[in-house]
Amino acid sequence: MEFKRPPRLKAGDRVAVVTPSWGGPSVHPNVYAAGIHALESLLALQAVEYPCTHQTPEWLSQHPEARAEDINSAFADPSISAIVATIGGSDSSRILAHIDTQLIVENPKILLGFSDTTTILTQANQAGIVTFNGPSLMAGIAQLGRLPHWLEHVRQLLFEPSPRYRYKPFAQSAADYPDWDNDGAHGEVAQLFDNDVWHWVNGTGVHRGQLFGGCVDVLEFLKGTRFWPPPSFWNKKLLFLETSEDNPSPTQVRDWLFNYGIQGVFDQINGLLVGRPHGYSPAQIDELDQMILSTVVGQFGAIELPILTNLDFGHTYPQWILPLGVLAEIDFDKGGLQLLESPVA
Repeated sequence: MEFKRPPRLKAGDRVAVVTPSWGGPSVHPNVYAAGIHALESLLALQAVEYPCTHQTPEWLSQHPEARAEDINSAFADPSISAIVATIGGSDSSRILAHIDTQLIVENPKILLGFSDTTTILTQANQAGIVTFNGPSLMAGIAQLGRLPHWLEHVRQLLFEPSPRYRYKPFAQSAADYPDWDNDGAHGEVAQLFDNDVWHWVNGTGVHRGQLFGGCVDVLEFLKGTRFWPPPSFWNKKLLFLETSEDNPSPTQVRDWLFNYGIQGVFDQINGLLVGRPHGYSPAQIDELDQMILSTVVGQFGAIELPILTNLDFGHTYPQWILPLGVLAEIDFDKGGLQLLESPVA
């Protein structure tokens, strides 16, 4: 399947700021303000706040159709170049029934977010456009000024497209943020630690496929619904998964992967990429790797499936932007991961 690529961003572009799930801006306005400041001062974009952006979590919970209308309106507005989620949550799946996917396909734009935004990213991608699993306004963009290498990564993926892009590990990362209730912590990340290396868990050689995935916890909300990909969709995909800030145990992740195995997903995909898990100790990270190996390879016989874990995406900071629907390559021989085409036009 070929996916429509949205136009690249350029200085001065108008960006819709939407709250599709939890009302984080109303709870932590200083963090939200830091995100707006970074969007405008560091990326030279114009923030356009949509009606639901500042609503309370209680109001947003009662009005899923209003949250969806913000997204529909942003895609319909020719003056808007991109749509950025303010924060994740646990309620975005309820807006999917109100999303106009035909409108989205006819007006491809950069759609950026992660965690609970996974539901919208995967629906829009299945409809036919490239979408972007990456930092949200409050969890990522607000902290770009503290992490210049992350800022450069965002520029390279969204503003300065090239035919190929090679992912590199960030030298340091933070697992979380300082307390957002502290007014002085709104644009900060927690203490930085030297990153562990990527874990090449299984496989050899070179493997290619279109990227697809997101937060593994959130994808569970979609299984068994009309928003879940049909069996044919998984063919030759590079599936990427990451765990949420709820810190699901390695055993819980194993159970979720078991369901993918029962669906036959591991028989069809060309690779499995797993993000650095949030809140895990080194021992838990090793346990997760073993759980993945014993489930995917041991129980479902995917002996040759490449599995690469502990990667720089998901609930880790800084985090990569991974474009859903773009052809990528895993190279075990050279120890590399790269995009083989530009994610934006």
